[in-house]
Amino acid sequence: MTGQILLDAREDSLLAGAEGPAMQLAMRTLLRAADIMGAKNLVPIGFAHLDACFYTGQSHVDFAQYLLTHGARFRVPAWTNVGMISLADAGLRPENEAPEMVKGARRLMEIYVALGAKPVWTCAPYQLPGRPKLGEHIVVGESNAVTFYNSVIGARTNKYGDYLDVACALIGKAPLAGLHEEVARAGEIHFDIGAIDDEFRRCDLFYHLLGHHVGRISGQRIPVITGIPADASEDQLKAVSAAVAAAGGVELWHAVGRTPEAPDFDRAFQGRTPEASFQVSAADLLRAQKELSSASDGTLAMVALGTPHFSYTEFAEVVALLDERTINPRLSFYISTSRFIRDLAQARGWIDMLERAGVKIVVDTCTYYSPAVRGASGRVMTNAAKWAYYAPGMLGVEVVFGSTRECIESAVRGEVWRDPDLWRWTA
Repeated sequence: MTGQILLDAREDSLLAGAEGPAMQLAMRTLLRAADIMGAKNLVPIGFAHLDACFYTGQSHVDFAQYLLTHGARFRVPAWTNVGMISLADAGLRPENEAPEMVKGARRLMEIYVALGAKPVWTCAPYQLPGRPKLGEHIVVGESNAVTFYNSVIGARTNKYGDYLDVACALIGKAPLAGLHEEVARAGEIHFDIGAIDDEFRRCDLFYHLLGHHVGRISGQRIPVITGIPADASEDQLKAVSAAVAAAGGVELWHAVGRTPEAPDFDRAFQGRTPEASFQVSAADLLRAQKELSSASDGTLAMVALGTPHFSYTEFAEVVALLDERTINPRLSFYISTSRFIRDLAQARGWIDMLERAGVKIVVDTCTYYSPAVRGASGRVMTNAAKWAYYAPGMLGVEVVFGSTRECIESAVRGEVWRDPDLWRWTA
């Protein structure tokens, strides 16, 4: 026993150093986190999605190398988040332009594979087979994945910082605190979207704007949204999850009648009264669109889709919208996705088709990180609220936010095109 937490025989031996100093460090880290979080127990986890494989300096490499040198190995399935670089395409961030960063990022990714992590290199691991189930305790660090797993699937995780995510995956347990506990998963504030035109509620753009608006007001509170269609797709719920996490730090949200822990209003709030209630208006969404657009419309240098990573169905939509046309040669067009989804799209012939049209498919990483991928400068258009939120500060670019259709049409024309029908519901 340490503090108030009763350890099993293996955990006692780990704490005593029986499996070496790296596993001892992991056990100490886990117990220290539990103490800070006020946890009285540890809970077994079935899965981890590791953010610590993303390079932000030599300390990340030193930490991972220490684990590897001293024989540490992951006890539960551990999948990798994106890396700073793409192992599949060295030209995205050339080594001669940032040699220390590129070498460090590559080495870090190699070490995590050697530690036993599954090299999926995606910020949307929930799109891959074998994802966690409702009620399963997991450990996740990437913000949109934390929110999607908690909200759309109903698995249970807090947002785990780098190194703690690794420690939990090595031990196979997490502190039983925060969103791992039922009582902490109750909704706190309410958003009603019933005043929004029903047809607009089925557009992809709507979910990004809604997520940004809700996240900005919610902060870290748990929002409950009424009015989302029961047949809203996982791509649409992904958009909300990414946007609420970026704009406000939301780790869990409920959609009444759609997400698993909110079959009705009362259960979403666990019988409690909301702290506040908001009626979402068209004006709110217009304001969100302006907040996500740091630039006026005009000639484009780049279009960036896939934040979070593109899904199979999103590829199908882009192929249909592009309709065998080509991208304007004056601009760069990137779609970020996972290797798994890329391979599915490749099997349909979509990747070859898109590349012939001038689309660059990015795997293993994302396009809004600094140093920038080739072509990320000037005015950039995106359909992703998360990309629009972070890129101006990360890359110094000007961002224009629009729907997927607007992005495709703009890429063909070489300048921002606006859908004349998209905003008619705001009149």
